[in-house]
Amino acid sequence: MAKLRFTETALRDAHQSLLATRMRTRDMIPIAEEMDKVGYFSVEAWGGATFDTCIRYLNEDPWERLRQLKSEFNKTPIQMLLRGQNLVGYKHYPDDVVTKFVEKSYENGVDIFRVFDALNDIRNMEKAIKVAKDQGAHVQGTLSYTISPVHTIDDFVDLAKELEALDCDSVAIKDMAGLITPAAAYELVSKLKEETDLLVDLHCHCTSGMTPISYYAACQAGVDILDTSISPLAWGTSQPPTESMVAALQGTEFDTGLDLKLLTSIKEYFKDIKKKYLGILDPISTSIDADVLLYQIPGGMLSNLISQLKEQNALDRYNDVLDEMPRVRKDMGYPPLVTPTSQIVGIQSVMNVLGGERYKTVSNEVKDYMKGMYGKPPAPVDEEISKKIIGDEEVITCRPADLLEPEFDKFKSEGMEKGFVKTDEDALTYALYPSIAPKFLKGEAVEEEIKPPHSLSEDETIGIPTQYNVEVDGDMFEVKIMPTGFMEIEEAGDGNFHPVEGGVTSSMQGMVIKLNVNVGDKVTKGSTICVIEAMKMENDIQSEVDGVVEEIFVEPGDAVSAGDTLMVIK
Repeated sequence: MAKLRFTETALRDAHQSLLATRMRTRDMIPIAEEMDKVGYFSVEAWGGATFDTCIRYLNEDPWERLRQLKSEFNKTPIQMLLRGQNLVGYKHYPDDVVTKFVEKSYENGVDIFRVFDALNDIRNMEKAIKVAKDQGAHVQGTLSYTISPVHTIDDFVDLAKELEALDCDSVAIKDMAGLITPAAAYELVSKLKEETDLLVDLHCHCTSGMTPISYYAACQAGVDILDTSISPLAWGTSQPPTESMVAALQGTEFDTGLDLKLLTSIKEYFKDIKKKYLGILDPISTSIDADVLLYQIPGGMLSNLISQLKEQNALDRYNDVLDEMPRVRKDMGYPPLVTPTSQIVGIQSVMNVLGGERYKTVSNEVKDYMKGMYGKPPAPVDEEISKKIIGDEEVITCRPADLLEPEFDKFKSEGMEKGFVKTDEDALTYALYPSIAPKFLKGEAVEEEIKPPHSLSEDETIGIPTQYNVEVDGDMFEVKIMPTGFMEIEEAGDGNFHPVEGGVTSSMQGMVIKLNVNVGDKVTKGSTICVIEAMKMENDIQSEVDGVVEEIFVEPGDAVSAGDTLMVIK
């Protein structure tokens, strides 16, 4: 049998899983030359959430990151994660955008395209696969692995056969939540090797704690490639450690032949890098939690969910959100929880918990999902929930992208006219993220600060509130808690404590991306007056009354908090 190969994930999935994708390019380049010497099958270094994070938080050009990495990796193929028709975004893009993106990704340095669809709907993978093959790239078709009442091993094998028929070079079992058991890994890999001629890659996260054993079972079944991460960025919601797997397989028929001494020097580098980002690293992401077998959140989503709950000042509702996730997933027909469906299910779970009523607030992405705009769910959606969300709107049954008009040229010409698009790559960035890309492309974005981990000194005390505003029978009082145990009560001025009459408030923390009304416009109850992006999902804010817009306090690009008044309608 051929020698077992490894794909190193430290430069993409590992830090996406543990560090909310915050590793900077400047922290990747110094070690790239050493990593190139290892003899990996590939280095996963692009795609997934890296594109979004680069322009949203890091003030980095993701295309430039790719080019810089390509200049360093002379022997090792660079691999990217591509979300099929979603590319690196959270919705379907038209075929012309998909074509141009894949062409430019290959031109700038991607050698291997791992193509998947969140619903395992092969119609959403075909275009990206064909274009990548036309470029001469290695294409890895992907099975988004999950467990549910409607998913079987035979179904995954049948999907692999369809991917082989599309001329894929290899197939990846993408176990994004660490759900695959050793027995299931052995059975699935065995059947894939028996019934296809594809190279088989197993990609797992360690969240459940089973993954190293499942990896060995896969070796016994004939797996060709395993995804691992250098040890400082391994374990928890990331992959098993590269060095440990290399050592464990030494002297066996699965010996990789990789140099542990070289891997150790790479490990030392990433130990220092990890220290730099400790302020982002959450203990939840680094721990083993077998409860993932119940809520099935993938590694990359878990660290981002924690980050998003922190943004909403709602980390205390973390367990409630985890409990809600399986219910939402069932409502939506048991989609595998991988981007973008992990975000769609996860954020809807957050909204259900924080809103106090299930599906009271629904993102535009959830509406599109229920309309069939993401493809065919593995099982029928809950009809009652669907009706609550989209009413009597017709659900599509065709390939979703067939309904999309070409738009690359539109975004390119519009961006060039406005002066912030100069290249096809810029135009793609704008087409993928029209709400946040302009700020980045104009040079107005600011790099997010790398916050050091906070630790209390001996003389620091945990802050206890000593001053409150208390409303009694409509009057506001300022209450001060005195060290003596007595309270001093003062009547507060009117200030901003009283609700604004006719005020429309934000139900969440986020960014205003669109205003649909102007001062003086007449609006009807239920009409969308603005759109807020929260937790990477778009949310319509609707008028609760018929009336006239008297004042608007925000504009596109403004950050808002829960409870902020957006406008006044009377």
